[in-house]
Amino acid sequence: PTDLSEPHAATRVWQDVASAGIVVDILVNNAGSGVYGRVAQQDPDALERMLQVNIGALTSLTRLALPGMQSRRWGRILNVGSIVGYQPAGPCMAGYYASKAFVLSFSKGLARELVGSGVSVTILSPALTESSFEERSGASNTRLYRLLPKMTAAAVARAGYEGMKRQSAVVLPGWTAKLLAFAGELPPRRV
Repeated sequence: PTDLSEPHAATRVWQDVASAGIVVDILVNNAGSGVYGRVAQQDPDALERMLQVNIGALTSLTRLALPGMQSRRWGRILNVGSIVGYQPAGPCMAGYYASKAFVLSFSKGLARELVGSGVSVTILSPALTESSFEERSGASNTRLYRLLPKMTAAAVARAGYEGMKRQSAVVLPGWTAKLLAFAGELPPRRV
């Protein structure tokens, strides 16, 4: 167990894995956190820790896994993003939305870089999922969490796993995720 919000934690995890002689063929970047509230009122440390987990650790672990996967010409990377990565803005969750937009862009770009290498990258972008996320992030009373249906964590995980096995670049589990991704991509960013 490691707190990935700490600087260089991903590197320490990777060194522990390597020193144990473990070969990583499949990497699932599933750690994530959120912070709710206006950026100016957020705890700067909490915001920085969230960005370290959502962006820094994901990027570092991916970077550390790639050389071995590429040398073996086989590997699978599953990055867990969110449907909010497709959305143009997230008032009171600006940092979280931006971090998930990074995961989406990074995953899509990396997937294109790795075409023909034997290594695939899949981005799993679920809509609302039954978990403690909204409560821990402070967003449980928002309209979004009250109105939209939620998928079970098992259904989301199954969709991500199956998509990764198929080497899909993008997995949008459920009709809500598909609708929100489509809706987020169409209009001008101001809308």
